[in-house]
Amino acid sequence: MDRTATEAAIKIYLREIRQRLDEAAGIAKAAEACADSGQVDKAVEVSLEIEQLSYEASRLLDAASLLNRLSKEE
Repeated sequence: MDRTATEAAIKIYLREIRQRLDEAAGIAKAAEACADSGQVDKAVEVSLEIEQLSYEASRLLDAASLLNRLSKEE
C-alpha cells in the first residue's frame, strides 16, 4: 500500500474515532445530567452505552497505528 493510500485510510480511521468519542461525550453528559437530578441508577444505565463506543474507538486506533507502522517498514 502506498503512503498516499495509507494516509487516506488513517485519516478515515481518525475521523471515525472522533465521531465515536463525540457520541460517547454526549452520552456522558446525559448520564451526568441524570446523576445531577438524583437519578443515579439511570445515569449508570445510560453511561453503559459508552463501553461499545470506547471499544470501537480503541480498535480503530489500533488499526491506524498498525497501518502507520507497516507503511514505514516498506
